[in-house]
Amino acid sequence: MHNTNSRRSFLQAVGWSAAALTLQGSSPAAEQPIQGFEQAPTDPNVSQGWKPVSDRKLRVGIVGYGVCRFGAAFSFQDHPNVEIVAVSDLFPDRCASLAQACRCEKTYPSLEELVKDDKIEAVFVATDAPSHPRHCIEVLKHGKHVASAVPASYGSLEDADALFEAVQKSGCKYMMFETSYFHDDLYAMRQIYQAGGFGKLVYSEGEYYHYTAEPIASYKDWRIGGPPQWYPTHSNAYYVGVTAGSFTEVSCLGIPSLTKWLQPENNRYKNPFGTEIALFRTSEGGMSRMAVSWDTPGFSGEMGRIRGQRGTFYGRYEGLEKNLPPTTRPPLPPRVQAGGHGGSHGHLMNEFVTAILEDRKPLVDIAQALNMTVAGIIAHQSALKNGELMKIPQYRL
Repeated sequence: MHNTNSRRSFLQAVGWSAAALTLQGSSPAAEQPIQGFEQAPTDPNVSQGWKPVSDRKLRVGIVGYGVCRFGAAFSFQDHPNVEIVAVSDLFPDRCASLAQACRCEKTYPSLEELVKDDKIEAVFVATDAPSHPRHCIEVLKHGKHVASAVPASYGSLEDADALFEAVQKSGCKYMMFETSYFHDDLYAMRQIYQAGGFGKLVYSEGEYYHYTAEPIASYKDWRIGGPPQWYPTHSNAYYVGVTAGSFTEVSCLGIPSLTKWLQPENNRYKNPFGTEIALFRTSEGGMSRMAVSWDTPGFSGEMGRIRGQRGTFYGRYEGLEKNLPPTTRPPLPPRVQAGGHGGSHGHLMNEFVTAILEDRKPLVDIAQALNMTVAGIIAHQSALKNGELMKIPQYRL
């Protein structure tokens, strides 16, 4: 359980191309990529220096192929140490498309059926966000490792606690695929932080801006009107993903939306906010401002900046440490694509697979996943109380 230098140089550093900043307007999702899903440019040297850690193949099942087509987006099917045993989606046409994309012949009509397959060792859950905890718990109950799209829990503290307990009880690996962890900038921040280049972080910022003129299609319309801070991990990673720390308390303010489909009478959550800005106290004693917005057209994406007692990172490192560690992302296996969300997809998948093969803790473990996610749930509660300062549950392994 939880324990009660310029804007231009910054954008160049995080690797956003003009294509990666394309917004989804009124055109259907099928006609242009949803923001974040633009493929990173192919680097011909991305596999240079890669060495396998094992010669065995991890037997994987994949569930979920909705509008984002996440099931095949992380390149499991291209990893030399992975065999896709079976796939599943509730919709037969999507299930068939997922099987084709993953080059897999075996399908199941549901996750509940797929997890009974004794050949499968690990499952990637790419289903709707409200179902992530329930589906991951079901996988863990069957003694299989599990990775999930974000967030770890959608608005529910009870689901978060149940998932944490299930991971600990199972002894299996759990990893949340938070894409910001493998953005070029955040990866560099983490390497420098671990080498002492920042000292304690005094201040950090994370921002996730994702405007659409019309709602993105989703299973049972779960995306329509969702509180911004219920989807907080893309921004919160710019502290938790750098330090492996957590947020201890929060004051958050929300701004009512002008967009009709985001207004409370038009969404099942009765959520009045299209933008929520949270000020967190961190486990180091510093401060973080984390912003999530569905309601602000223009420049969008996932980004962050940090200031520490020994240095800062605003697009590049400036500080006291002169002997910096390597800050380029590790090589990927041959044929594995870096993929969308700033070229993070392939790296996340490779980290999960490698952690299982090496029998070690994955980078985005259950504690970090929940410390990012639950902080946003409490932040929304604070916004509903006009910024009341609230304590945040802590998850520790």
